[in-house]
Amino acid sequence: MTEYTIRAANPRDIPSIMAIELKAETAAHWPAAEYERIFMPAGVQRIALVIETDGQIAGFIVARCVDEEWELENVAVQLASRRQGFGRALVERLLEFARKASAARLFLEVRESNRSARGLYLKLGFRETGRRSAYYSHPVEDAITYEIVIGL
Repeated sequence: MTEYTIRAANPRDIPSIMAIELKAETAAHWPAAEYERIFMPAGVQRIALVIETDGQIAGFIVARCVDEEWELENVAVQLASRRQGFGRALVERLLEFARKASAARLFLEVRESNRSARGLYLKLGFRETGRRSAYYSHPVEDAITYEIVIGL
């Protein structure tokens, strides 16, 4: 497996994060202002992590934290770095942060067609909790919802 480092994202990472997100069909596509809000002290509490290899950002993950309820909002790995365990490493690190923060649950939704992500979430202990019809656009597609209980 390729060596990597996971660290907290910072505002200087936004261009790299957006470049990865734009090329990832299954990622949530946000405007720059949404990424900038992650680093603002007021408002919704979020955690953003990046994974680096060879000095370059290879992927990222963003989660919203509301008391004990967390939601994985966005995760993507650049095309050339896929199938190296980076997505798994990011989700596992996020789960570590959530445990340390005494989160009760982590929720997410994923495109029905994103079978690799869905398989990963199941392997990590998430359980399928439902479906949101026509949740995604471009193309229109259902979302499958998942949850993992972290602590109560």
